[in-house]
Parts: sequence; C-alpha cells; structure tokens
Amino acid sequence: MLSVAESLAALREIAESRPVRVLAEAFDAAGHEFALVGGPVRDAMLGRAVTDLDFTTSARPDEIEAVLAPIAQKTWDVGRAFGTVAARVAGETVEITTYRAESYDPESRKPEVSFGDTLDGDLIRRDFTMNALALRLPAMTLVDPGTGVEDILAARIATPGTAEQSFTDDPLRMLRAARFSAQLGFAVDEEVRAAMTALADRLDIVSAERIRDELSKLLGADTPVPGLRLLVDTGLLERFLPEVPALKLAQDDHGRHKDVYEHSLTVLEQAIELESERRGAEETEPDLVLRLAALLHDIGKPSTRRFEPGGVTFHHHDVVGAKLARKRLRALRFDNETIAAVARLTELHLRFFGYSDQAWTDSAVRRYVRDAGPQLERLHVLTRADVTTRNQRKADRLAFAYDDIEQRIAELREQEEMDSVRPGLDGAAIMALLGIRPGPEVGRAYQFLLEVRLDEGDRPEEELRERLLAWAAEQGIGGAEPGGTATPAP
Repeated sequence: MLSVAESLAALREIAESRPVRVLAEAFDAAGHEFALVGGPVRDAMLGRAVTDLDFTTSARPDEIEAVLAPIAQKTWDVGRAFGTVAARVAGETVEITTYRAESYDPESRKPEVSFGDTLDGDLIRRDFTMNALALRLPAMTLVDPGTGVEDILAARIATPGTAEQSFTDDPLRMLRAARFSAQLGFAVDEEVRAAMTALADRLDIVSAERIRDELSKLLGADTPVPGLRLLVDTGLLERFLPEVPALKLAQDDHGRHKDVYEHSLTVLEQAIELESERRGAEETEPDLVLRLAALLHDIGKPSTRRFEPGGVTFHHHDVVGAKLARKRLRALRFDNETIAAVARLTELHLRFFGYSDQAWTDSAVRRYVRDAGPQLERLHVLTRADVTTRNQRKADRLAFAYDDIEQRIAELREQEEMDSVRPGLDGAAIMALLGIRPGPEVGRAYQFLLEVRLDEGDRPEEELRERLLAWAAEQGIGGAEPGGTATPAP
C-alpha cells in the first residue's frame, strides 16, 4: 500500500498520460463529466500495475461516439445496451461507459439497465467500496461516496450498500470477493462473509462459464489459497466444485492419516512456488492446468477410502479422481484440452512414488515419459509438490529420487530423442512386410514394435523386421513365417 502522497502521485501520472489527457480534454470541451473509475483508481492507490483504463461519463453512447470520432484511431461497440463504447486513443485501448443506475430481477443476475445522471449514483451501485472510487478529469478530484479509501487503507473488502442486497442483485460478486481477497491480500468484512454464507445458493443462477472464469482468475493469483478457504468456509465452493470441500471428509476421526483437504491446499501452494522457480524471470501467464491438477489431484480419495487392518487406504483414487476431474471440469465448461490435461495429471500423480522405493529400468522410465506425453514437465512439478511430509529424511529421499529420475529422463532423451518415441517401422512398412491391409492388425503390430522400442531402445531395422515376422507368425497374422516373408494381401 502506498502512502497518501504516493497514491496521489500515481493517480496524477495516469491522468497526465497522453491518452487520458486527450480524452479528458475532449469530453470537458464537449461539456460532459468524465472520470477514471474503479479498478485503475484502486490499483494506482495500491501501487499495482494499471493495465486497463476504464472511464465513466455523463455522456450518452451517441454522444460518446461523437466525442471520440476526431480523436480515436478506432472505436467499437462492446455493449451499447449497457452504455459502453471501446476505443483506441493515442495507442491505448480504453472503455467508456455512461453513468448507470440499474435494477435487478431476483431470478437473474442480468440487470435492467437505465442510464444515470450523477457520478455518485453510478459509484454506489458498484460491487465493493474499493471499486467505488473515481478520479474526476481533468480536475483531478478524487470521488469516494462511501468508505473506499478507508477500506483500502484497512485492506478490507466491503460493499457500498448492504452485502445482502449487493449479492442478491449479482451473486457472482461473492466469487469476486474471494478472488480479490486472494489477489490483494484483503480480508472480507464480517457482513460480507455472513452474506456469502447466507446467500450461497444464489450462485445457482449464475452460468457455468461465468463461474469458470472467476475460478480461473482466483487460481491465477499469486496466493489463491485464502480465497479458496473463503469459498469453502462460506459453502460457495460446494455449489460448483463440491469435490474440494469433500476432501475434509477423507480425514477420519482419529487422525490416522493426514488431512487431505489441508494437504491439497499445501500441494497447490508448493506447485505455484515450483512453477515460479522453473519459470524464472520469464513473463508468462500462471499455469492454470497445473494449478487445477494440484487442487484436484486427490479428489478421488473420499469415495475410495477404506479402513483396513493395516490402516486407511485409498486404492485407485488416482483413476477415480481423474474421472471426477473430467466430469467436473466439463460441467464448468472448461475447454477439452484443459480437461484432458488435468485428468491425465491426476491419473499419473502417483506413478513416481514406486520409483522412490526401487529404481526403474530404462524401459520403465521410457514408459513414464510416454504416458505423461506433453504433460511431463507439469507432472515433474506436481509430483514434487505432492510431497508434504514433515519427516525431513523422507522428504529428502523423495527429492533425491526425483532429481535422479529427471536426470535419467534427460540422459535418455538426449540419447534416444524420447520426445518422439516411435517404433522403427511405420504403418506402411508393417503392411508391406506382413502383406496386410489397413485395420486393427496393423495397430497391434505397431504396438508390438513400440513395446520393443520402449523396452530395449533403438534396434536395427533388419532385426525389427525379423522379430515382427516371428511375432506375426505366432499371432496368425498375414501368413508370415519366422525368418521368411509374408504373403502379400490380395
């Protein structure tokens, strides 16, 4: 948080930037009120990077377009019914929205939009006090009709009106509260927390796509765990990702194994830390696939928990968890690529732990790489993050084992180009050698050669041909004889 003087200096720097100055002067000359509003004001006061420029004005959409016409390189309609016009001005993309005063249907989060006449009226309808701030331009006057500045100074998330009315109007705001809590490190006001708990079922009217987007933004925060805890504690996560709060049920009354819920949150934190270390100074987006997999990797445990003489077991929770992850992410309308990747990582997250007990053959290492496919690097991170034991000797042993397997993978990749593991003969060569047509038999023969490749590495082509003929003869495929040739297909 910046000091008051530093906050004012940051706001002045934005106001004096060329695109903002050009806009402010144009709207002022046309006789319209104009102000920088919401997130940019909040972020400038917090010392965060301002990436979006959002403005509000007394001008109606037609008047906005008229003001923009001589100064914008381009304008486009992003929501005329909501009074929003976007433009490219002095090299920056901006959005300008007419003052709004709207009402909500209790059965829908979509407002009935009407245009307002005052800046204060526009601000008071916004989600949180920290976003209900505006900087009048070009006068450089800060407008705070509620307790926005006070709440920013106190690192508190509160609503301009009652939290109950705010969340009744737009239930998605409850997820935004959790996301801001994670992104900004703010605590939610007790009234906000109580309203989130009481109105959790209101989230059911929000589309899966909107919920998915907020969840993705939350997981993209540097420290998403506080926001996730808030969603679990208020019952909101139960409405759209019930498998996570269900992890608490995997803990037995006598504490005979670790708390799976707390373990999963720790794995997420450690995965983010490792992700950051591997990414280094590169400017890349947070890895949503990795973070989803870290959060969901153990969701198969509640349904597979068994109490046996030797203790609590979770047999096949990796396979069950992969199926649950696929089903839940599909319901949240995630894209197919993300769904497949998260499910695959969940299914494979236990594979490594056999290596720590007994070193694998080269064949087993090749299979590990083959099965992970394009998710190998993420699997490296997830597997390392999955070690949350307090037994330092055990943690050190597992870390050493994973260092070893990564080194062996690197060596084998260098020797054999493992990223493109293929048998020595392609489908056309197999059909020609065995005299068969395209069909399942070609696939079986290809798989046989792939197993040879994985088990033994590269082999001479002539040897592969002999072995394939021998295998085909045993299988009764193509009329092949060991040491001979196959009869061509008619």
